[in-house]
Amino acid sequence: MIEWLSDYGMFLAQALTVVAAVLIVVAGIAVAGQRMRPAEGGQIEVRRLNERYDAMRDALRSAALDSRNYRKLRKREAKEKARAAKLAGDKGEAPRAFVLDFDGDLRAGAVDALREEISAVLTLARAGDSVLLRLESPGGVVHGYGLAAAQLARLRERELRLVVCVDKVAASGGYMMACVANEVIAAPFAVLGSIGVLAQLPNLNRLLRKHDIDYEVITAGQFKRTLTLFGRNTEEGRRKFREELDETHALFKEHVARWRPALDLELVATGETWYGSRALPLGLIDRLGTSDQWLQDAAESGTVLLEVSYTERKRLGERFGDLLEASVSRGIGRALDRLRAEDPHHQ
Repeated sequence: MIEWLSDYGMFLAQALTVVAAVLIVVAGIAVAGQRMRPAEGGQIEVRRLNERYDAMRDALRSAALDSRNYRKLRKREAKEKARAAKLAGDKGEAPRAFVLDFDGDLRAGAVDALREEISAVLTLARAGDSVLLRLESPGGVVHGYGLAAAQLARLRERELRLVVCVDKVAASGGYMMACVANEVIAAPFAVLGSIGVLAQLPNLNRLLRKHDIDYEVITAGQFKRTLTLFGRNTEEGRRKFREELDETHALFKEHVARWRPALDLELVATGETWYGSRALPLGLIDRLGTSDQWLQDAAESGTVLLEVSYTERKRLGERFGDLLEASVSRGIGRALDRLRAEDPHHQ
């Protein structure tokens, strides 16, 4: 019996190896074929969320009421809807809210879609309309999140009311985006803040020298390179690198102060994070809540909810790369969350 299991295991391993090899070859052919094709453009997709809420309500009512009473209710509501539409037509167009999503990774890759979505909204939006951004991001590269925040500023410049809802996390670059809003709403246990700058890298110079491997760094310009991965770092380089971090932190604080001038930056710009219920008295957010509640309240008040998203068809290799990067980013995010949970002084 043991020999049979051993033989079967060997056969299964060989079969899986063959399948994996075939898949690699097929993927390589697909990637090569995709490289021969021109990149395809993206498109804007719009979904009216009011219909989603209506469908949810109707599904529950059809199950709770008998068919005769349900039909009567639908007829009565149809008349009321027609009457409300006539009144709205007499008073002007119904209020509108455009709904956007930003799921941020370390390089702020979602900014490419965000800029297209905002450009689309600005072709139709009028002063007084609202934009709801459902934001989730632990932060990442400064230039990527700086661009994302600048895209949101375009909405403010056109006198649109910008609301940012944070259901889970908006830290560091995520908060750089969130603070641009007219109103920031966060769930009680959402993570916010981290108004700080982080840079870290290993240095393998001693390992290289141990194995008699030289690594030359040649630059033109005194501070073209400050810290290096393989070369020998100097105190002068470390000092300059620290100056650059401090300058970036100062710019971050100036950005936050511009959009939320009432914040005590000496208190909150320490790199710490806080849960939503603790962020509220500090002024990092304006009230507690969720994006779901905001949308449902808006729908019940008669606001037209238009969810806007930009989708772009990518080559197979690009999709695989994005998937791999997203997986790594999520892993790092989970690790940071665990560190925060294990450090009671960090919140």
